[in-house]
Amino acid sequence: MAIFGGLFSSDMAIDLGTANTLVYIKGRGIVLSEPSVVAYHVKDGVKKVLAVGEEAKLMLGRTPGTIEAIRPMREGVIADFASAEEMIKYFIRKVHRRTPFAPKPNIIVCVPHGATPVEKRAIRQSVLSAGARRAGLIVEPIAAAIGAGMPITDPTGSMVVDIGGGTTEVAVLSLGDIVYARSVRVGGDRMDEAIINYLRRQQNLLVGEATAERIKTTIGTARMPDDGRGQSMLIRGRDLINGVPKETEITQAQIAEALAEPVSQICEAVITALEATPPDLAADIVDRGVMMTGGGALLGDLDQALREQTGLAISVADESLNCVALGTGRALEYEKQLRHVIDYDS
Repeated sequence: MAIFGGLFSSDMAIDLGTANTLVYIKGRGIVLSEPSVVAYHVKDGVKKVLAVGEEAKLMLGRTPGTIEAIRPMREGVIADFASAEEMIKYFIRKVHRRTPFAPKPNIIVCVPHGATPVEKRAIRQSVLSAGARRAGLIVEPIAAAIGAGMPITDPTGSMVVDIGGGTTEVAVLSLGDIVYARSVRVGGDRMDEAIINYLRRQQNLLVGEATAERIKTTIGTARMPDDGRGQSMLIRGRDLINGVPKETEITQAQIAEALAEPVSQICEAVITALEATPPDLAADIVDRGVMMTGGGALLGDLDQALREQTGLAISVADESLNCVALGTGRALEYEKQLRHVIDYDS
């Protein structure tokens, strides 16, 4: 029977992100990448799952009174336990081919370095309730570094800056473990909020999360453009003065101004980590530079802004969006060699 278990096993690694959830299946790689959103139909106080993932995200900010769209993850941890469980179950069912001989899958999930024991227990419980045989946890900076192909098991210092939807994790790694790590609750969501607040203050224009995200990914930049204006794009929202829909043009310079605070918080976290790094490891980081991962690393000129602040070589990982999922998947594939970074403690 053990042979059958091996044949039909579909052990998986899950990057349970604030913005997106990615699922990696052992031997197959990343098989799913969908937004971390659950939509419910509410009738007479009873909630029924209507959509999960991509379909549910389209409903955010556009729902009638009977439909509720929720993001179960906030700042890298579970904010809505029941919705998170529904979402994990849905994604597991979507990728897990059930057969008569198939055992329950072994699942490894990544968690922010700053997650509390209560938050870790909530994630573990959700995964076990969703049908896992065993639930292991791996901290995000280690997963990101493994996914980016950094030599974390070497006796030299490596620094990774993982900018996700809810948190930015800055970590110095050596000999396969964390020497220093700092988690700040600033990420893609905070950038979207900064854009919404800026447009409300400066343009008297109210835009939704989806529009703010589109602005960030289209013309978002961490540095003021050299010509003081940069590219521009047309956006639509509601005029707060007379309450009617309005179209206006915004420039990269305005978005750089809007994002100044979250960008400076990320730079500050990196500088604080460098100050706390032991001298010999700091010397290694000067040689090797800093690796940026996560969706936030794709913000225009963020690497350059960090370079100006720290004076270090900053590089963005090849598949920065998928680094954490790939690293968690690699920990699953090479579990024997990397078991010291996986926490199975129940």
